[in-house]
Amino acid sequence: MFNIPCVLMRGGTSKGPVILASDLPTDVQERDAVLLSLMGAGHELEIDGIGGGSSQTSKVAIVSRSESPDADIDYLFAQVMVKERRVDTTPNCGNMLCAVGPFAISAGLVAAPIEGCGWTTVRIWQANIGKVIVSHVQMKDGEVLEEGDFELDGVTFPAAEIKL
Repeated sequence: MFNIPCVLMRGGTSKGPVILASDLPTDVQERDAVLLSLMGAGHELEIDGIGGGSSQTSKVAIVSRSESPDADIDYLFAQVMVKERRVDTTPNCGNMLCAVGPFAISAGLVAAPIEGCGWTTVRIWQANIGKVIVSHVQMKDGEVLEEGDFELDGVTFPAAEIKL
């Protein structure tokens, strides 16, 4: 048994855990073994993990403070296969990317204004594709704004908009 701190977040039409890279093993094979166990991969319902039994709910965002002067945080996307025990870090996921900026702010990885309303910019190094993506996150009095009237096809309820 092991403990991995994470935040389950919805990003666009996907959801999954967002995890600090420092809370995972640095060895790729060990990291992937932890992710497979965490999600319950290998069973079509992922019954022994927190995965939701579909490709949209078996995704992981791995986040850390960036050492690059061009980015605030680094983001590695991991697609955990549902029926097979395999992790794929070759694709990108723009849906989960939407969750990364708010997570980074809430986790204290990125400074945000503590008063008023507006947008906070988070520069994200997307490690899977090797590019910086800029995320604009709505804020209110130092907190990430979650409620709003932005509607997205495939998502039941409106929420605050994230601009990439």
